Amino acid sequence: MSRLRGRSRNRESQESCPEDPGAAFQGRHFGAAKARPRLIALLLALVTLLVYLPVADHGFSIFDDPDYVTENHIVQKGLTWAGLQWALTTWHASNWHPLTWLSHMLDCELFGLNAGAHHLVNVLLHVANTVLLFGLLLRLTNALWPGAVIAALFAWCPLHVESVAWISERKDVLSTFFALLSLLAYVKAVTGDRWQVAGTNFSPPPVTRHPSRFHWLALFFFALSLMAKPMLVTLPFVMLLLDYWPLGRFNIEGSRFRVQALLLEKWPFLALAAASCVITFLAQQRGGMVVSLERIPLLYRLENVPLAYARYLLKALWPVHLAIFYPLPKTVSPLAAFGAAAVLASITAAGWRGRKRCPYGLVGWLWFLGTLVPVIGLVQVGFAAMSDRYTYFPLIGMFIALTFAIRDGADRLQPSPLVLTAAAVLILGGYVALTENQLRHWRDDESLFSHAVRVTRDNEPAHLCLGQVYEMQGRNADALSEYQIGLKLNPYRVKTYSNVAHLLAVTGQTNAALAELQLALRLFPEDAPTHDSLANLLADSGQANQALAEFREAVRINPNDAALQNNLGAMLAQLGRFDEAMEHYAAAARLDPADWRAPYLTGKALLKQGRDREAIPCFRQALQIDPDNLQVLVYLAQVLASDENPEIRDGHQAFELASRANDLAGGTGAAMLDALGMACAELGHFDDAQRAAQEALRLTQAGGMTNDAAEVQQRLQLYEDRQPFRQSFTNAP
Repeated sequence: MSRLRGRSRNRESQESCPEDPGAAFQGRHFGAAKARPRLIALLLALVTLLVYLPVADHGFSIFDDPDYVTENHIVQKGLTWAGLQWALTTWHASNWHPLTWLSHMLDCELFGLNAGAHHLVNVLLHVANTVLLFGLLLRLTNALWPGAVIAALFAWCPLHVESVAWISERKDVLSTFFALLSLLAYVKAVTGDRWQVAGTNFSPPPVTRHPSRFHWLALFFFALSLMAKPMLVTLPFVMLLLDYWPLGRFNIEGSRFRVQALLLEKWPFLALAAASCVITFLAQQRGGMVVSLERIPLLYRLENVPLAYARYLLKALWPVHLAIFYPLPKTVSPLAAFGAAAVLASITAAGWRGRKRCPYGLVGWLWFLGTLVPVIGLVQVGFAAMSDRYTYFPLIGMFIALTFAIRDGADRLQPSPLVLTAAAVLILGGYVALTENQLRHWRDDESLFSHAVRVTRDNEPAHLCLGQVYEMQGRNADALSEYQIGLKLNPYRVKTYSNVAHLLAVTGQTNAALAELQLALRLFPEDAPTHDSLANLLADSGQANQALAEFREAVRINPNDAALQNNLGAMLAQLGRFDEAMEHYAAAARLDPADWRAPYLTGKALLKQGRDREAIPCFRQALQIDPDNLQVLVYLAQVLASDENPEIRDGHQAFELASRANDLAGGTGAAMLDALGMACAELGHFDDAQRAAQEALRLTQAGGMTNDAAEVQQRLQLYEDRQPFRQSFTNAP
């Protein structure tokens, strides 16, 4: 091992910098000091940025992005003290990753809900990771062109599109950013100022008995990495692999220290990793993401592990038919599992046999195998067989092994520099082309999920997501078809029944919708969301008492869900049982103080009781929680502009609220314009009121909202007669 590295370094110190990259890749010239690594790093960064620049035009996805950003009101408020406390304590999205939450909050603070800006932050982190990886490899090996090729493979690998082009996978790029910083600090801690000039004599660094500040800095960065995503709990073992090669700390002549001492040196890292494993397991178990052995038996998992490793290898070598979700196969062929295990064992054995001659092979292979262990399926989280995003850090090991193997092969065979250059350009160019093609599938949800359906079989989650996309587009027939395909593939996905029922209800098939939900409850009698969906459908169809019973059942099953408490309270308020309703609104407010619905619904209930003066502070509290909430802005503007109680009316505040709502809606919201008309009329500006009401009338008529149009028409007549609009809210819906 040391002999091979020493020979390369002596050759580097004796020969001048090559004129072409092909010669450098052969290993004859690695004069880092003369080959301008900064220029190469800049080139890597610029090309990577250009490759991923199209994501600036991409939007948010319906898959996970609502949890992380678009429907997360705490994140959308930006960096706040309450948000920091929430990030440090929450297990939302079945994970504990406070740094990821804070990064999304910072994005919202800076860019609001500009999806392109959120995407570009991911891209910039990926660019930074590419440069950091190049710097780490240069620091470790002083091999300029192999390091550049490895960094380029990492930067342009099509499997990494998922980690970069998906806003919710900020945790991947952020975690890797701090992991690479940790490795750089670790290498600095154990090597000091050695190995910085090619050809200098060196000796392997000893075991650290008195950790330097860089050792603690590495630990700090490791902690930040785990706080972004806990997958890299294996980083201490990557450090051990680097101790073996290229640091050479396993073979110090005359030293008493061996593996045990190196492990002891890393006990703080191992302790952090162990703590992270426990926290992650608890978070995912609480979130219902950990699949029991009854659902997926241990034998199945053991059989699927070698197959998953083999698939990752094949995807890296031939990255086509990539999908956002790969479903677990219904059965696993024992013969296929045995064959895959035999291949993995053979590669491992070959790496072990060649460890002295080609130590990078064993290190790179074990890097790949080891860093995938947390997500390989022994502890099954969800029902995916594998995910492209899981390769983001592990494939670095494969790229190291393959690139240095090609370099040493070129040293022995001495092929033409033109051949080597052409091969490198072909491989890297192919990666870039495939990455750009994969990015096109990520441009919108319809492309993303329809592609997943095409390139995989029996992909139930992809069908369900595609159904949601079609539903949002108003393509109800297509959406219903996708949901029904999903139900055929998996009749035990309870949420799908609610999706089907909703579409049936929208198309007027109420009885069929009720039948779907009742079937779901026969299969899952303790599913609170299904009881809630059934209750809403019963309420909409005028069956108030039956709806109340279902709302109560949902709350009984899950009393800690604020939304369920609010829904039950709204049903009770509709039935005139205000005292009971208030109890449930109060419970919802305690469960989720950051949710605007509880104070808003409380205010509406107070209005219905004629307690207008008490209601106004509740609406203001809701706006304090969510200042840009259109529903609250419009409703409070209506109350302040049109309440029959003159002590409540305040035309100026009503105008301010309605104008703000209208601006937020871009002047195209009928309800906002209607409220603006009420406010203008209250101020005596009847011409402005008429213009606002006329535009609101046009929009309601264009949207087929017959009842709303009739009400707006009546108000317009009042404004033409120079009269304001007045109403009582005791009978308001």
